[in-house]
Amino acid sequence: MADALELDALWEDFHRVVNMTSAELADWLRVRDSGELTEPLPDDAGPPLGRHVLSILQKRRTDLTEEDLDAMREVVETVEARADLENEPRSDDTALRHRLMTVGHDPLKP
Repeated sequence: MADALELDALWEDFHRVVNMTSAELADWLRVRDSGELTEPLPDDAGPPLGRHVLSILQKRRTDLTEEDLDAMREVVETVEARADLENEPRSDDTALRHRLMTVGHDPLKP
């Protein structure tokens, strides 16, 4: 398990890059997976990492598991590698935006 300083830093980094609320993320995961004729059950919507982000957003820091910490690290690394967090968001790359939204980061959200 991470020490207190590492956990604090990871918590802050995760919540800095995950700028969607749990309701926004849940809605996005359902919309993303819905098809013309079918729609997944709410708990089955979206990829595993997106669902894990959603569960982390609904937890307190003291309730995090080692698996949660691994997922948080993966999300921070993914968003920092693919998004330009310092500059204006770009609206021209819809595919990238949708991939980032799957892990809770909407680059067009202030």
